[in-house]
Amino acid sequence: MTDTSIDVTTIVDDYLAAWNERDDQRRGELIERAWTPDGRLIDPPFEGEGYDGISQMAAVMHEHYAGHRFERTSGVDLHHDHLRFAWQLVGPDGAVAVAGIDVADLAPDGRLARVVGFFGDLPAR
Repeated sequence: MTDTSIDVTTIVDDYLAAWNERDDQRRGELIERAWTPDGRLIDPPFEGEGYDGISQMAAVMHEHYAGHRFERTSGVDLHHDHLRFAWQLVGPDGAVAVAGIDVADLAPDGRLARVVGFFGDLPAR
């Protein structure tokens, strides 16, 4: 069972802060706070593993979406060792470039072990 003394909302907010951080060293510090060393991030266009792989994904996002920031748009829903939350990527003009949800598995120490991202709305039935 996950260490419940760690606030999962803080973990998620550190994770998003890492995405928003342009400084490599500061982004690395945020990633280490939020992720286990062997964490795996899986998004539709690509995936990263470990601190460096996750940081590289954020660096690529900054290249493609200069000036954009991730914002959490929901609370963090938690059960057992799993969580989910909604987010959006917002441009400097306030326009939403993409929105989605992330679903995560937590490690025993309460940090992120795996995050799977989904972009856009769920498909119609």
